[in-house]
Amino acid sequence: MLHIDKISRVLSIPYSAFISVIFGIMILSFPIGAYIVFNSDIGNDINFQYPTDGLDFFIGGISYKLPISFQLGDAFIIAWAIYLILFSISFIGPRGSLTSTLSSVMAEGWRGLKDNGLTNMITWFAILILFSVAIDFVQESFGVKIESPQSQNNLVQFFQITVAPLTEESGFRVLLIGVPLFLIFSHRASLKLFFKSLWRPSSYLHITNYRKVMALIITVGIFFGAAHIISGTPWSPGKFTQAAIAGVIIGWVYVRYGLGPAILIHWSTNYFIYSYLFFISAIGQVPISDETANPFSNTLEQLLIVTGAIAISIKILNYIISKRESTAINQF
Repeated sequence: MLHIDKISRVLSIPYSAFISVIFGIMILSFPIGAYIVFNSDIGNDINFQYPTDGLDFFIGGISYKLPISFQLGDAFIIAWAIYLILFSISFIGPRGSLTSTLSSVMAEGWRGLKDNGLTNMITWFAILILFSVAIDFVQESFGVKIESPQSQNNLVQFFQITVAPLTEESGFRVLLIGVPLFLIFSHRASLKLFFKSLWRPSSYLHITNYRKVMALIITVGIFFGAAHIISGTPWSPGKFTQAAIAGVIIGWVYVRYGLGPAILIHWSTNYFIYSYLFFISAIGQVPISDETANPFSNTLEQLLIVTGAIAISIKILNYIISKRESTAINQF
């Protein structure tokens, strides 16, 4: 066990370093996204004053259009501010800030890992990217390619990508996972407990059967994958597996760590990544499709893959250590 514990402690050093780098790149994406909407010309004849007559909202995997009139820039600022607030909340808690958590991990190994929302979010985001790349590689070896939806305007597309995590997480994670979990595991009818449990299910509900929870998460993940190829502006069928796995991972993060980290993982796959792609496209005056193979994108993908691989290794080693310690205590 000491040998395994030593390996886990060694891995915690690059793990902390990579998490810090990803955090820094994420911070920069906030002003970059604002620049794209309010200062770039990616919309051609359309700018941030473009009027919109509705907002797509997902309920149970089905897209509905809310008849709300607004300017694209106004709605973007609202979504942008919500993400910044969630980012700040996740940075400071719930049981330790990101900086104190990473410092403890580097000094004490995995035993110093605190329950920090941003650390957990970045960790599972990296794992999600690792699985997504693996799925894409396997599917392409069988001739199944993932093709993204076509958009007539890049500015509108970036706006839709930006607001999607808020609308989709409300419809999939909150309504399809949070509400059923409250009905199954709550022991009293309380409006306060209801909203608290929707914010962070595992902290406010006495969950006794994680098999039911995982069955629910997997089912909603499948709906999430299917929605990507049948609702709204659909992806190609090859997106189903990738989106379904992402739905399962985000669902688990929602139950275990709360709505904030779950939304931010979705934000990471949408706004965070595409803010850089659209920024590079705007600066270089080249189509966004050409930017998926630029050096920055490749470097970021490799960074996330390595971080995801280290995170999975640490989690496996920690599980083995915990099981052995539990067995030793029971024997004693």
